[in-house]
Amino acid sequence: MLEGFQSNLINAVEFNTFFANLLIALICGFIISIFYRVSYRGPHYSTSFVQAMVILSMVTALVIMVIGNNLARAFGLVGAMSIIRFRTAVKDTQDIVFIFFALAAGMAAGVGLNLIAIAGSLFIGLILLALSKFEYAKPQKKDFLLQFQCKMMDGTGSYISVLDNFCKRHKLINMQSLGVEDMYEFSFYVQLKDKGQRTNLVRDLNRLSDITQVRLFVEEEL
Repeated sequence: MLEGFQSNLINAVEFNTFFANLLIALICGFIISIFYRVSYRGPHYSTSFVQAMVILSMVTALVIMVIGNNLARAFGLVGAMSIIRFRTAVKDTQDIVFIFFALAAGMAAGVGLNLIAIAGSLFIGLILLALSKFEYAKPQKKDFLLQFQCKMMDGTGSYISVLDNFCKRHKLINMQSLGVEDMYEFSFYVQLKDKGQRTNLVRDLNRLSDITQVRLFVEEEL
């Protein structure tokens, strides 16, 4: 009778641990999915992917608890999972990161490291959110692309003084002959000292007698 009571007590404790680990995995899955929704900037947002991350954490925790310390179960589960073929292509690298994020959180919850699972989900999620908000990986771009046609009589152009007046820096990226004597089309990357002066830059260039067809393209239009 005493042995039966102890067995029931052990089963109750195991059930409580099992339920607690799954609950922690669920919480971690929700945390990860929220960070994904807030930080995602790509064109392929999927609601099913967000929901799958929540379930993925719980499934991973369940798998870890099923395996436990049993090596035979681990090999058996690997063999069973090898039957499954995943044919959905992951188009965004960030999606792969979040998949591994959900797997790691589920593994931590599955072995009972509940504090690590939640703290890790919050900390890593905040880092991902900060990287997204501050556009850490966004490449530095030039402010404007300036194009105009110019007639060069002595090998130099009168536009240089105007560019020096309005621009912090300017870089010639293309020079093309127009087939007319001494007429060329120039393309510059320019960074203005004051973006509010873009109209004045175009105006002053147009005032030059040897400059025609001035075009200034904003960064987003390039």
